[in-house]
Amino acid sequence: MAGFLKKLMPRRFRRDGVTIPAIRLHGAIMAGGGQFRPVLNLAGVAPLLEKAFSIKEAPAVAISVNSPGGSPVQSRLIYQRIRDLAEEKKKRVLIFVEDVAASGGYMIALAGDEIIADPTSIVGSIGVVSGGFGFPELLRKIGVERRVYTAGENKVVLDPFQPEKQRDVEFLKSLQLDIHDIFIQMVKTRRGSLLADHPDIFSGLFWTGKRSQELGLVDSLGDMRGEVKKRYGEKARLELIQPARSLFGRRQPGAAVAGSIAGPLAASAAAGLVEAVEERALWARFGL
Repeated sequence: MAGFLKKLMPRRFRRDGVTIPAIRLHGAIMAGGGQFRPVLNLAGVAPLLEKAFSIKEAPAVAISVNSPGGSPVQSRLIYQRIRDLAEEKKKRVLIFVEDVAASGGYMIALAGDEIIADPTSIVGSIGVVSGGFGFPELLRKIGVERRVYTAGENKVVLDPFQPEKQRDVEFLKSLQLDIHDIFIQMVKTRRGSLLADHPDIFSGLFWTGKRSQELGLVDSLGDMRGEVKKRYGEKARLELIQPARSLFGRRQPGAAVAGSIAGPLAASAAAGLVEAVEERALWARFGL
C-alpha cells in the first residue's frame, strides 16, 4: 500500500532520488512573438523561471539554451532574472548549450554557475550587430516622393527611405560600442580568470563547444541528462517545466467580427513576416 501511494506522489516529493527542474530556452530573442511564432523574451520566460526556482527540494536548476541571439535588452533581462532567482532561492544554475548559444544566447548562458556545451555546438559571437535596408533609389525609380516633417533635426536618423548619412552611421556605431562594452564586462565578470588570453574572444567570432572550452567560454562538455546523473546520482531525474496550456493544448485566439480585425491583422501579418525573416537570418548565420 505504501509503495502504491508513493507512486501517486509528484516525483519531486519522493525520497528515492533528487529531482532537478529543467527549462528549455530555445529560439531567437525578441520583444515580440506570438502564439504561432514563439520567441524568447522576459515576459514569456519569467513564469517558467519562477516555477523552476520555487521547487524547494531541488539543489539546482538546469537550463538548456539554444539561441542565435537577438535583442540585447531581452537577453540581459533574462540573464538578470536567472541570477536574481538563483541568489534569492540559493540554487545552483547549470546551463547546457545545445546547437548554439551565440550573441544574446551566450549572454543568457552567462547566468549559469557552470556552462556545459556539446562538443559540436556553436558558442560565442560576443559582439553587436544592426542591419537594415535602404530604398531611396527604388522610390525614385517608381516615382514616389518621400515627405517627412519633424521637430528635431535627428528624428529621422537612419531613415531607410533617405540616402545614408555618415553622421547617422557614426551615431549607430557609438550605440553599438556602448552595448558591446556592457557585454564584454558581463563576460569578464562571470568568466573571470577562466578566459584565455585570445585576441578574438570579443571580436564577434564563434567556435565549437570543444574550442570554446579551451578559450574558457564554457566549463565542460556534456549533456543535461548525463551531467545530472553524474552529479546527483543514478536515481536523479529531470522535471521539465513547461508553459501552462489550455484545455485544447494551446491558447485560443479571441473571437471578433472579421471586418473589425482585418486592418490590424494585415499589419500584424506584415510585421510578423519581417520578424520571421530576421529570425531566419539569425539562425542562418550559424548554418542552422
